[in-house]
Amino acid sequence: MDVVKRRIGLEQEFFLVDEVGHLSDRADEFLQGCHIMAQAQGLNPSYFVPEFVKSMVEINTPPAYTGTELARVYLKNLKLALLVARQMNLRLYPLSSYPLHIMPVMRDRPNYHIQARTVGYDKFLHAGKCTGTHLHLEVPPGVIDPRVAVSYNSTSAEREELLNIYNLATACDSALIALTRACPFYEGQAIGLAAHTIRYRGSETFGWEGVYTNLQSVGGLMPYAESVEALVEQQFARYYAWLQAMEKAGIPPHLFLEAGGSLLKSAWNPVRLNKLGTVEIRCIDSNYPSVILAVITLLDNAAERVRREKLTVRPGKGTQIFELVGKCLYVPDFAYLNGELLYTSATEGVKNSKVKAYVDSILQFATRDAGEGVNFLAKLSKYLDCYQTIEAGILQQFTPTTAQLTLDAGLRLVRECCDKLEAQVAWLDTENPLAALDIDEGLLLQQH
Repeated sequence: MDVVKRRIGLEQEFFLVDEVGHLSDRADEFLQGCHIMAQAQGLNPSYFVPEFVKSMVEINTPPAYTGTELARVYLKNLKLALLVARQMNLRLYPLSSYPLHIMPVMRDRPNYHIQARTVGYDKFLHAGKCTGTHLHLEVPPGVIDPRVAVSYNSTSAEREELLNIYNLATACDSALIALTRACPFYEGQAIGLAAHTIRYRGSETFGWEGVYTNLQSVGGLMPYAESVEALVEQQFARYYAWLQAMEKAGIPPHLFLEAGGSLLKSAWNPVRLNKLGTVEIRCIDSNYPSVILAVITLLDNAAERVRREKLTVRPGKGTQIFELVGKCLYVPDFAYLNGELLYTSATEGVKNSKVKAYVDSILQFATRDAGEGVNFLAKLSKYLDCYQTIEAGILQQFTPTTAQLTLDAGLRLVRECCDKLEAQVAWLDTENPLAALDIDEGLLLQQH
């Protein structure tokens, strides 16, 4: 029996900068220009949306059935945004953190003020200093119910598919951190860590000061779900943890609901259920299109194989890599995944032997059968020792790497990144963008 093809979708956040490289707060004006041009071109203007600070914008895609289809519309929307920016003497900066010190201007909306008051304004501002990419993996229609997490009317097969995709996404967390590390500088310093991960997610265990350091159930990686019942319990436990944190901050719960809050909207975790009917993966650094397309290919192929072969995805006791045994895909146990593996992925990355073995096992799993972009993934697996993140490539330009980044050097870096974004969009905006991943060996080294 043919497997029903599920769709994938994408959201990517960008910093808006002027031609010199300074942050610009003209997001509303820029987005209005995008909406006008999108309507003129017959595109949906709703895919160009504001973020919670005025120097950041988000560019989305409609759901697509293939990686190639997603890549085409992603690049088309990005090309439009770049054109509007140029007309306004603005540019889009694509990497996960702005390299210099900034003080973002937050929008005056109740939901943002509630979040800021609950976690603390200083912590919450970290979210306005780093950008991410979110990938959506569709699950059976109607199986996610915003009121109760998982629909009572869904079938056992639908619930099992949801569970397996959720666990697969969770198991890929550290690999996506290690592969997509983008900007080494945060507030002018090369901190030697995956800045977007530590400043957004945070961790008491590792001493990472971030937005959700003290609220890991709301913003940290949640454990695998051994059953649908456990997945539902997890959603409600997180929701009540958020309400309790609000109450501790002196905020009545009804204000959260009146601002559009709900069971699922109390989640800012790296992997979460979305009311759109997707498992949303939020741990990916905002990055150049070449990196984003590689991630699309990896996750789409891995999820498609799980569905096609009807695999059960569960953690294995003591398991550190992906291991397929019969119809069960064993993935790293959670204590290791969210402990040593998370730490080494955010510090050493793929240069660490354990991280490399784990990432390689995912690449091997995703390239077992013919599919879009598998040649690139196979080459990436073969030459993983040579793989260099965008972050590492940038660091090679700066010595010593611990020095404070000067204003001139930071602005020059911003402009160079804007140049590279525009060049990649021009190069990849073809009928088959993923084919470029198969033929360009240079992408394996990710030279900045």
